Amino acid sequence: MVQLIHGLDPTRVRANLDRVREVIADAGRDPSGVQILAAVKYLPAQELQSLADGGIVLVGENRARELVEKLGQGPPQLTWDFIGHLQSRKVKDVLPHVRYIHSVASDSVLAQLGRHGTAQTEVLVEVNVAGEHGKSGIAPAELTGFLERCPVRVVGLMTMPPLATRPQDSRPHFAALRQLAFQHGLEHLSMGTTQDYAVAVEEGATIVRLGTILYE
Repeated sequence: MVQLIHGLDPTRVRANLDRVREVIADAGRDPSGVQILAAVKYLPAQELQSLADGGIVLVGENRARELVEKLGQGPPQLTWDFIGHLQSRKVKDVLPHVRYIHSVASDSVLAQLGRHGTAQTEVLVEVNVAGEHGKSGIAPAELTGFLERCPVRVVGLMTMPPLATRPQDSRPHFAALRQLAFQHGLEHLSMGTTQDYAVAVEEGATIVRLGTILYE
């Protein structure tokens, strides 16, 4: 059973956030150019105020129902993104509440975006850079056609590299996503988690999705 995280200390969250920004600076990037998204899948709604008090402004949820519930209970100053696998039937539930969906990766989702999206809707397309069998994401070779079929504005790409024991093992996958974004003129790269965000930042991440490193 997954353990939820309780008892966040805003002072500690702020100190962790400052350390992440230092790592970003050490990677040769301007910290203001890398958005730090707090992944709240394992965080109860009552802890969200502590996140905001600790300086977090951007949060991401993996599940549609939990996103709607937490957003209704959390502080209004938080900006929400959806970062998990998205079922097409949940698109209409998520869209009104988020800035970006990071995980658009199927034609069925595109169909629902066409039905429920607006001129203001912005999304990221998930790319299965490593070609892992059974993993979500568009194959790199199929990206051009997928982008052409997308009925809303695509502002960037997202990827989850294969599980690795060393952060450096993720580097070629992050570099490949950066090249794809460059080829298609896309601004945002959502890549890097607690384990490998420093490498992702070195490879051009504009959004890093962090969990425990912000909460411990």
